[in-house]
Amino acid sequence: MAVLAGKAAVVTGGSRGIGRAIVLRLARDGATVIFNYAQNRDAADEVVRQVEKAGGKVIAAQLDLAEPSAAEELLATAEHQLGCLDILVNNAATHTEVVPIAQTEEAVFDRVMAMNAKAVFLTVRYAARHMRDGGRIVNISTLNTAFPAPGNAPYAASKGALEQLTLVASRELGARGITVNAVSPGATDTDLLRAANEPEKLAMAIGMTSLGRLGQPEDVADVVAFLAGPDGRWVTGQNIRANGGVL
Repeated sequence: MAVLAGKAAVVTGGSRGIGRAIVLRLARDGATVIFNYAQNRDAADEVVRQVEKAGGKVIAAQLDLAEPSAAEELLATAEHQLGCLDILVNNAATHTEVVPIAQTEEAVFDRVMAMNAKAVFLTVRYAARHMRDGGRIVNISTLNTAFPAPGNAPYAASKGALEQLTLVASRELGARGITVNAVSPGATDTDLLRAANEPEKLAMAIGMTSLGRLGQPEDVADVVAFLAGPDGRWVTGQNIRANGGVL
């Protein structure tokens, strides 16, 4: 059943990994989706091909959210092309190498905060001004805000800011029936995860998980789809830890 038929959705960072799975799921549920990608045109085109093959509607926009104007440009483009805005999923993020605070360059901190916190603030601000009543905002956070790891300070700090923004926005927008939630994945089996971790670390992550496996991007996308759909109408201001029981 197309529970999101007639809905217009924006997903940031939708060409790979969790973002890709979210785009595919929302489109399968009937939403018209616009997503951005920074560089990988081939990956974005493949997402478009899959959605259209399944009969869905999707638009890919090449915009790098690290650029100051890109976040609002994406939302404005979506509103112009889709005619409205009902769902916003902030998935795009940047990571850093594992480096202790004492050795972290200020420029690295600024870059991570610009992408993971400021860009989210700007998209949420745009949604607060333009989203239709009854809309949905879902911000993708991380296990690392509750399970801190040495050497991960900029990333964890940026996601902590995202979680606080989620709470405040849920209070401010609730009167209009707009829900605002966060989803915090654990170790999720993506190309990025495998590129950044040795097999021993992946095995350790699996061993810490109650369900005994890595998460799949679809596991996270299903939670997002619940929050974005009609069944999520009574859930707001929450951080759902989709991590297979690590915590």
